[in-house]
Amino acid sequence: MPVRVNLPETFAARIAAASRPQVGMWVCSGSPIIAEIAAGSGVDWVLIDAEHSPNGLESILGQLYAMSGYPVAPVVRPPIGDTVVLKQYLDLGVQNLLVPMVDSAEQAAELVRAMRYPGGGVRGVGASLARSSRWNRVEEYLQHASATISLTVQIESAAAVAAAAEIAAVGGVDALFVGPADLAASMGVLGQQSHPDVVAAVLSSIEAGRAAGKPVGVNAFVPEDAERYLAAGASFVAVGADVAILARASEGLADRFIPQTGADVPGADAPRTSY
Repeated sequence: MPVRVNLPETFAARIAAASRPQVGMWVCSGSPIIAEIAAGSGVDWVLIDAEHSPNGLESILGQLYAMSGYPVAPVVRPPIGDTVVLKQYLDLGVQNLLVPMVDSAEQAAELVRAMRYPGGGVRGVGASLARSSRWNRVEEYLQHASATISLTVQIESAAAVAAAAEIAAVGGVDALFVGPADLAASMGVLGQQSHPDVVAAVLSSIEAGRAAGKPVGVNAFVPEDAERYLAAGASFVAVGADVAILARASEGLADRFIPQTGADVPGADAPRTSY
């Protein structure tokens, strides 16, 4: 007899059952080793990013395998909320999707349809050949598939903030996640995630989501920003990323142990190129 498999609970279920906000980090390196290290760090959730990072189906699969032995919720961000792309991610066994750049309730509703089988959506049926059902070792996967997945949509523009209440009200949207970097860009203050107008927009989105009964998360790598949004009622936050942690920590080591006089700085006299 084959082994019968029970899938882990979704990120949405973990948020709902938690007695405190869920704290997570991003893995942008594409490395399963780094993904496993992050999964064992004690954070509640880890995001595998394929929007701005060198990740394809094979590398995402490797990272899911690497994290599977740890009590952490893996969340995956595709590059786009395309129906075909989402089908591939779901069949790969991604249970928790975070879809970028969702600006309207209509767009959110289409994402819900992309994640559900006919009868409630348009997801293609291929689970018997895929990891999502563990190759038909998850009993009655097709009948219960919608309960094994969660959808978080990103609020990343001024238009999305204005429509946050309507987006949050869409059935099948489990959570909102605010991205202050793109939000700042859309508001004309590129690179100023802590600008008062951006902060106000994030707080407005948190309020809209909570009023609709949906948890809201925020990307907040600056500790003071994370604390502000948690105090305002954010249910989950991302507080760091693997590549940023490595960059800053390695720079700190260099600053501590290497004298930083002009003659000692590598490349100090080399011509600089602008990109």
